[in-house]
Amino acid sequence: MDYPIKHKENHTNGMFFMSDEQGVVCELTYVKKDHNILVVDHTQTKKELEGKGLASKILDHTVNYARKNGFKIDPLCPFAEVKFDENKSYQDVRA
Repeated sequence: MDYPIKHKENHTNGMFFMSDEQGVVCELTYVKKDHNILVVDHTQTKKELEGKGLASKILDHTVNYARKNGFKIDPLCPFAEVKFDENKSYQDVRA
């Protein structure tokens, strides 16, 4: 199943997420810091959907969002940190 990625944010933090009729199935949250830095502090996928690439898709979306909007990303969350280390194409937005 393909879930559209939605975005919510306020002045201090935000989240990208996918949902279905039962609620959120995958999410990535971040905190906005000085100097246009987004600190990715949490990713989570519903247990029964783990391993299907949903969190990777949201992280990729977040990286593209950062590129388009002049942000850098500090991948504090262990999942995001590993993906940043694995994916050299993300290095241009790494804080």
